[in-house]
Amino acid sequence: MGENQPAQRREAAARPVEAGVTTGSLARRLGVSPTTLRSWDRRYGVGPAVRSDGRHRRWTPQDVAMLEEMCRLTSAGVPPAQAARTAQEGAGRNRPGPELPGGGDRPGGHRSQAAGALPLGDVRQECRGLARAAVRLDAPTVGDQLASLVARYGVVLAWDEVMVPTLHAVGRKWESSGDRYVEVEHLLSWHISRALHRATEPVAPEGTRAAAGPVVLACVPGEQHSLALEALHAGLVELGLPTRMFGAAVPTEALTAAVRRLGPKAVLLWAQTRSTADLPLARHVADTRWGVKGARGHPAVLLGGPGWAGRPVRGMLRPPGLQDALGTLSALYDLPVPVTRG
Repeated sequence: MGENQPAQRREAAARPVEAGVTTGSLARRLGVSPTTLRSWDRRYGVGPAVRSDGRHRRWTPQDVAMLEEMCRLTSAGVPPAQAARTAQEGAGRNRPGPELPGGGDRPGGHRSQAAGALPLGDVRQECRGLARAAVRLDAPTVGDQLASLVARYGVVLAWDEVMVPTLHAVGRKWESSGDRYVEVEHLLSWHISRALHRATEPVAPEGTRAAAGPVVLACVPGEQHSLALEALHAGLVELGLPTRMFGAAVPTEALTAAVRRLGPKAVLLWAQTRSTADLPLARHVADTRWGVKGARGHPAVLLGGPGWAGRPVRGMLRPPGLQDALGTLSALYDLPVPVTRG
């Protein structure tokens, strides 16, 4: 047995080290497609420094840092060829590769301070990939990233820990950039809405819970911001709870008619701003009755959104976030508090 040890050590030393991440994992992290990474390698020579068995790409931390820099630069509007050259120089990479097209001055002062970088702070890595794709207006990648997030983590975690932080970062960016990047916010919001709508395929029949009445979701009159309400709708569907979504700026008469016709277990009224938070309307909905005399019903009323802040109303709940709202509504149906995937 001892005679074979030197040969075994030589064989082990000759085997390639399986270090780094795969192309698929890196693509998800950066918010680009695997095809884009392969294209950058082929056109600009920014592939991995080492390939296992000569074919399979394994990206080391140094390779990843180089690609992150390239993404920052391209997001800032630097042409890919120049971004690749700068990223390679920053990584100390001088290995031969394809000739980079497009001469001219090399960009300077961009390292870690690219104009297109979003102020994300300490967030999940998925936020960074989603933000980079959104800044590039790379709609296919944004859509793929969001669909993957919801499928992997569920609605609550995807919303609370990736979608909302990225939206906030985009908002801060355009507020501090003279109304630039508005197009980024619109594109990202639309794709988040689309991902949430796709998540509303019922996972279980409403069954006996429907007899208790659905949850009615509605934005108050004049309130056009419905994205958070769409997240709550998707979360309720994911839990198999009956729900009816009415969307943005629901007129008072229409909301009252819907409550009387549906006999809901609960009504959640969303107000994004203080100017749209209508307390008389909330009280009116809470006082709405239906059914025969002696067995009349009325809904629990929940107030959602920052517009209601500092305006407590007796007998009405104000859940501070998506997870709390789902927990409160689940309890109304005598269901356990939902647990997020992570």
